[in-house]
Amino acid sequence: MSDLQAAKSVAKAFHAALDDPSQALADTLKRHLSPDHLWRGFHPFNEVTGPEALVETFWQPLHESLTHLQRREDVFFAGQNRIAGQNGTWVASMGHLMGLFDAPFLGIPPTGKLAFLRYAEFLKIDGDRITETAMFFDVPHLMDQAGISVFGPQRAAELVQPGPATHDGILLDRQDPGEGDKTLKILNQMIANLGQWQSDLPLEEELRLTWDERMLWWGPTGIGATYTIERYAKQHAGPFRANFSARSGTGHIARIAEGHYAGFFGWPNFTARLTGDFLGLPASDTPGAFRVIDMYRRKGDKLVENWIFIDLLHFAKTQGRDMLAEALAKAR
Repeated sequence: MSDLQAAKSVAKAFHAALDDPSQALADTLKRHLSPDHLWRGFHPFNEVTGPEALVETFWQPLHESLTHLQRREDVFFAGQNRIAGQNGTWVASMGHLMGLFDAPFLGIPPTGKLAFLRYAEFLKIDGDRITETAMFFDVPHLMDQAGISVFGPQRAAELVQPGPATHDGILLDRQDPGEGDKTLKILNQMIANLGQWQSDLPLEEELRLTWDERMLWWGPTGIGATYTIERYAKQHAGPFRANFSARSGTGHIARIAEGHYAGFFGWPNFTARLTGDFLGLPASDTPGAFRVIDMYRRKGDKLVENWIFIDLLHFAKTQGRDMLAEALAKAR
């Protein structure tokens, strides 16, 4: 428990310095990240090694585009990695980076208006340094705010996603380890039940094994958010399974839980072959890779909220389409 509290302090100090406009970004990253720090981000950033490259590639351009950048955090917790063969202490953070969209970002034209970049982040803490980061963010949602549609119509709802309904997702204090164990147990059961698409049960019955009937599934732009088991099955899970085959096993780099919250990420989490229509892409013989961060809230003995960050632009890239470039070219 003391390791978790210490890790949270390291993460909070980094965020405070990163969000302080009086501190130089290069100095902040050099002070808080290890020299060989590995950063994993969504397309088109992918992997970046070292603080200097990360400032130039991501943080400086983002701060120049979204001026007066402010972190609006909804979830914050820590845990020991529970993936076999992996180790380490990780801190998870989720919310929105908010600013005034005053300059282009990735070629997306600025609006001069308030904009939100929703994000989820995993930080691996070693002593007083951060050695690895997975930072996944919804670029297509930012594009939507600039009036540029990447994927066209989606089955579920497009929203600025709120934090937990209980408003208790910032776990600064020590938590009962037993509660984290309960959360991890139900999360592992859900992964075992749903993660391989091999159950003999109908989809909704399979979901009811680990999900609350009034589950909230906050999906990325291109898929959208949906509510209740029945609508989630109809608006996402059912069509998704129907249009894919040859799903690989689940591969996570980190999986952690604390209190009523849990999360994981992979690089990728799984691969699958597109056999139908998804995001307007045709069927393909090439397996597509899904990079995902999932955040969860447990209520009682069921999962009740799930925030999902899927690198859909990277998936499209594995299918031979650069949908980011295509959408920007069409908007010019």
